[in-house]
Amino acid sequence: MVRLPLAALLGTALALRPKRRGTPPRQPAVVQTQIMLAVVGSVIMLVVGSSLARAFGIVGAANLIRYRSKIEDPKDAVVMLCALAVGLASGVGIYALAVFSTVFMVVALWIIESFEPQRRKHFSLRIKAGKNTEALKPKIESILRRYKSEFELRTSSDEEVSYDVQVPLEVQTDRVSNSILGLDPEGRTAVEWSDQKKKG
Repeated sequence: MVRLPLAALLGTALALRPKRRGTPPRQPAVVQTQIMLAVVGSVIMLVVGSSLARAFGIVGAANLIRYRSKIEDPKDAVVMLCALAVGLASGVGIYALAVFSTVFMVVALWIIESFEPQRRKHFSLRIKAGKNTEALKPKIESILRRYKSEFELRTSSDEEVSYDVQVPLEVQTDRVSNSILGLDPEGRTAVEWSDQKKKG
């Protein structure tokens, strides 16, 4: 009950260390993973203790894990290690450690992930509404705000506007399109979404 919170605290201090000027930005998922790795390491060492046989057993069990497919969220990999750690604790009969560490890691992940920024889909949005385009632009931007989308105006002309838009994952683009099309009762408006893939 002392070692796991201490490991989490020290892991947090390392993950949130002061950033030096010129260093690349830190990804939230990587920071969260670093914190959880400290906790997993603590659990595994509690399981191993001074038993050489357990140490070899953990090495063998860890070697069974193979990531055949790409894991987008590093936390998914560390949760697999969490499951391995509590499984090892249960297997050697350290039941109190297995239960407490599971509860602690679930709570830690819940707290850590509550600070994670909302994931979004990235699109290029083009809207053509003839001569009404310029007049409809404030209403279009109001609709984008209503759906909690982040946007930046890219081009604007008398008959067409285009935006760089980031839409929350749970928002369907057809709902946004229908709201925009509803601004023109004559049905002359055209809406086009182009998926923007992340570079690198």
